[in-house]
Amino acid sequence: MDMKSRRLFQPRTVLAQALGANDPTTHALVPPIHMSTTFIRDADNGYESGFVYGRTDNATVMQVEAILTNLEDGADALLFSSGMAAATALFLGLDRPTHIVASEVMYWGLRKWLAEISRFGHSVTFADTSDLEAVKRAIRPGQTGIFWIETPSNPLWTLADIRAIADVAHDCGALLCVDSTVSTPLLTRPIELGADFVVHSATKYLNGHSDVIAGAVIAREESDYWKRVQAIRGQIGCVLGPFQAWLLMRGMRTLDIRVREQSRTASQLAQMLSEHPDILAVLYPGLKDHPGHDIAVKQMTGGFGGMLSIRLKGGETAAVRTASRVLVWKRATSLGGVESLVEHRASIEGVGTPCPADLLRLSVGLEDLQDLHLDLVQAIG
Repeated sequence: MDMKSRRLFQPRTVLAQALGANDPTTHALVPPIHMSTTFIRDADNGYESGFVYGRTDNATVMQVEAILTNLEDGADALLFSSGMAAATALFLGLDRPTHIVASEVMYWGLRKWLAEISRFGHSVTFADTSDLEAVKRAIRPGQTGIFWIETPSNPLWTLADIRAIADVAHDCGALLCVDSTVSTPLLTRPIELGADFVVHSATKYLNGHSDVIAGAVIAREESDYWKRVQAIRGQIGCVLGPFQAWLLMRGMRTLDIRVREQSRTASQLAQMLSEHPDILAVLYPGLKDHPGHDIAVKQMTGGFGGMLSIRLKGGETAAVRTASRVLVWKRATSLGGVESLVEHRASIEGVGTPCPADLLRLSVGLEDLQDLHLDLVQAIG
C-alpha cells in the first residue's frame, strides 16, 4: 500500500496498516523511528535522498503526513508541534492584511489568540457560524480572505454547514479552513465538502492516548499560500519530533475503532442523560432536538462524535459540585483519549467566555457505558 494506491482502500484499512509503513531495510512490520537531525551529502555535494536537515526533513513525520493526506483526500499535509502551532501558522502565512471570519464558539485558546490578531495587521469578526445569514453579514467585501469554522464547536457542539460556507467563502474570493478535531476524518471529510484546509489538534482523537502534543494541517492544493505555511513551519521551528510522530502513527492505527465506539457510547449516554430531572439540557449533535442535528446528519457519516456537554439546573454551583464528585470520569483538560474526562469549562476559560457557567464538558472514552452513566448520576446527586 502506498500513495499511488491511496483511493483504493477504505480509511479503516489505511489506518490499521499505517498506509503500508514498514522498514524497507529489515522488512520489519513496525517502521523505525528516524531520529537523525542531519544527512550525508553526495560526492557532488547534493542530496540525492532528498533529506537535508531534520527540522524540515524527517521520514517518520512524512509517513504520518502521507496517512493524513490520504484520509482527508488532500494534496499535502504538514505536522506541527501542537494544534495551536498548526492553526496559527495558517494565519501567519497570509501575505497581506486580511479580514477573518471565525466561529464565535470555538477552542478558547485559538479564540483568544485571534482576538489579538490585529498586532499582525489582520482583523477578525466572530460570527455564529451555525447561522449562514450571520456568516454572510460578517463579510467585508474586498477584505475578507479567510473563514475559520470549528464544527462541531467546542464546547457547545453547534454545527456549521461546511458546503454552504465554502460556497459563501469562495464567492467572495476567500478560503475556508475547518477545524475538524472533534469530527476526525472518519466522520467528516471537509475537503470533499469544499474546504481549502483541514486542521486537527492531533493531540486529541488522532493520537487518542493523552501522551502526544501535535497538530496537523491538510491542504486541498499546493498553492503559493501553502508554500508560505510550509516555510513558516521550518523558519519558526514548530515541527513535530520523530518520536512524537511515531507515537501518533501508532495511535492512529486504532482511530477507526476508537472513534466509532466512543461515538456509540456518547450517543447512548446523551439519550440517558436527557431524561435526568436535574439536567437542564444535553448538548449533542446526535440528539434529534439538537439545533444542528439536520446538518450533522448531512455531513457526519458513521456517528456524531464522542463529545457532549450537560447543563445543570442548579447552575454553576451544581456543575462544579458534580465535577468534584465523579469517580470514573477524570477531571482534566483535553479530549479524545481513551479515558473519559469532565471539565467545568467556564472557570477554565474565564472572563469573556461564551460558555455557560452551568455547563460540564464531557469527553467520552472507552469505559463501560453503565459505569459512566451511573458515575454521573451519583455525582449529580
